[in-house]
Amino acid sequence: MAEILHLPCPHCDTLNRVPRAKLAAGGKCGACHRPLFEAHSVALDTARFLRQLDKSDVPLLVDFWAPWCGPCRMMAPEFEHAATRLEPELRLVKVNVDEEPELAQRFQVSSIPTIVLALHGRERARRAGAMTAAQLENWARAELARERQPS
Repeated sequence: MAEILHLPCPHCDTLNRVPRAKLAAGGKCGACHRPLFEAHSVALDTARFLRQLDKSDVPLLVDFWAPWCGPCRMMAPEFEHAATRLEPELRLVKVNVDEEPELAQRFQVSSIPTIVLALHGRERARRAGAMTAAQLENWARAELARERQPS
């Protein structure tokens, strides 16, 4: 039997069921019919972030950032480029710490940019500081591989 993943739509937050084997083909939301992945990051407020964090079977790669932060602005296009290479293995999301301070506090973000890999309601790994798209991709893939290793 095919493994079924639960995946909230990045547009309307409807929970979709997608066979893992068909994840790479993209797919569309059953409610709003928009693509589940579009090869770019998704800006989320607290409520939408928590739905993605709690309900998605696809890990989140979260960029905690602020518009006044120079390194954050420098990394923004790199994060977008990484989305083209990491989706649908990961969903890349952005959280503006000025607009969502409770999320920054929950994840104990003390410097920005901070990148967090999270799945099923909890943080799995983090790294602070600006990175290139290649560094983001290498770090995320290494952390996913470590996560999949038997204990």
